[in-house]
Amino acid sequence: MSEAWKTVKPYVNGGLSGMGATCVIQPLDIVKVRLQLGSTSGPIGTAAGIIKNEGFGALYTGLSAGLLRQATYTTARLGLHQNFVDALKKQNDGANLSLAQKAGAGLAAGGLGALVGSPADLSLIRMQADGTLPADQRRNYRGVGHALMDIVKKDGVGGLFVGAGTTSIRAMALNMGMLASNDQAKEMMAANNITGFPATVGAASIAGFFASFFSLPFDYVKTQLQKQKPGPDGKMPFSGFLDCCGKTMAEGGPLKFYTGFPTYYVRIAPHAMITLMVLDAIKQFQADNGL
Repeated sequence: MSEAWKTVKPYVNGGLSGMGATCVIQPLDIVKVRLQLGSTSGPIGTAAGIIKNEGFGALYTGLSAGLLRQATYTTARLGLHQNFVDALKKQNDGANLSLAQKAGAGLAAGGLGALVGSPADLSLIRMQADGTLPADQRRNYRGVGHALMDIVKKDGVGGLFVGAGTTSIRAMALNMGMLASNDQAKEMMAANNITGFPATVGAASIAGFFASFFSLPFDYVKTQLQKQKPGPDGKMPFSGFLDCCGKTMAEGGPLKFYTGFPTYYVRIAPHAMITLMVLDAIKQFQADNGL
């Protein structure tokens, strides 16, 4: 095995696993965004309304941006996470990481990965939110390339990173919950002689719950910041992360941050499960074939 392949392998594995999961989960992501943007029909009613009013294909609106996001964000976060884990394990003389070390690795990988994937994430949110706007206010992006170019044209390169700070905080929370709990659960299962596919599914299920619980408040704020448009006075509704948090708290209290939790959980948990299961399958295939 070449040194070059050893270096890029964690990133290739991460990107492939994330993109595969996104192809399956994209419709749930659309419904989640619509619920956060004000739909009161519930998950099933919202999905039915999208199909009725916009066609079945609307459930895959933003798929190109979603795949680009995985090719950037998940490639970076899972690749970096593996690097961090390997480095910490070496520091521990081969011993398993402590829970604090696992959390730290997840936080760092999530934050750095989010910065890489922020432009694609912004494009995805705006493409998914377009259907909720009046016809004369829609951006009508033809794809992720059109979205990126339009954002740069209107807002400059810096416009690609609107909400990047909130995106990074959300990603840190999600990856801390997902990756730390996944590794911890696998170790606990191994100690009880639970290995292989059952361990992968069980650990991934636990990871999905903690990823959802820790990240939804930040995801809600991120969505509000990324989809906002100037009001009649030319000013944005929110000046930043803290302003959005304050206004959200004033409007609906703490539970407002968990708007759409059932749909968010159903979207995050399967995505985490599929991502981690595909990642384990790729690693097993590579081990079996000396790759």
